Amino acid sequence: MRILRAFSLVLLVGLLSGCEALLFYPQSTLLRTPAEVGVTYEDVVLDGEGGVTLHAWWLPAETPRATLIFAHGNAENISTHLAGVYWLPAQGINVLLVDYRGYGRSTGYPSVAGAVSDLQVAVRWLEDKETGLPWFALGQSLGASLMGAAVTGLPPDGRRHLAGVVLDAGFSEYARIAKEQAAKHWLTWSFQYPAAWAMPDGYDLSESVPAISPAPLLLIHGERDAVIGVEHARRLYAAAKAPKQLFLYDGGHIETFQRPEGREALLDFIASSLRQWAPPD
Repeated sequence: MRILRAFSLVLLVGLLSGCEALLFYPQSTLLRTPAEVGVTYEDVVLDGEGGVTLHAWWLPAETPRATLIFAHGNAENISTHLAGVYWLPAQGINVLLVDYRGYGRSTGYPSVAGAVSDLQVAVRWLEDKETGLPWFALGQSLGASLMGAAVTGLPPDGRRHLAGVVLDAGFSEYARIAKEQAAKHWLTWSFQYPAAWAMPDGYDLSESVPAISPAPLLLIHGERDAVIGVEHARRLYAAAKAPKQLFLYDGGHIETFQRPEGREALLDFIASSLRQWAPPD
């Protein structure tokens, strides 16, 4: 729930170094496991690029009809974002939760390029493990931007079994969200443009979403999101190509799957996408 947490208060420090660390708030300690909420799981260790090792949780469904790869927001680790997806195996959906480098038990230091690469490593692992099973990508908050770049940066073979993409509470551009966050505090108000200039180039979600097609896209956003305004979702929807859907609800930042209507929207999207999906030749 804390994307860009305390962003405005640390912005001056970050600007001095031009560092992407402004975007990441990792936590090394895992606060709980899926077993503590009654969900079967496996620990997975992946070999990431640059010599890092990535920790993930595999939540298998008893009779799976699809798999979902989950990219969490900028704070903490997979243990604190588990509530968003732990309910899916009971609905016939395997789940792979991945901690980016520097998060949880994953080694290394976080960066946008590194996190995008980490998600692509997870996709390759999934393609090897679940041959022929369709998969969905779900990213929340910062994870939406990372997932968008990861999916659209895959080679064609890496997307052969992609059945759909879900982006929840994503921001359209790094520079735009940095400027907006800087404007929220009087200490950093005058640093809006330097904050925007300090953000990474080439990974904006507004540039990624058009390339998600022909895979179906579901954009989700709370209309009372005080962290990332709902106008970002509308901007992304305008930039995306069909098939696309926009689901807005009366709620705040990444509250989607705490609500029955949010879970229903995701399951409806998965079901409709699976009806249209055909195994590659």
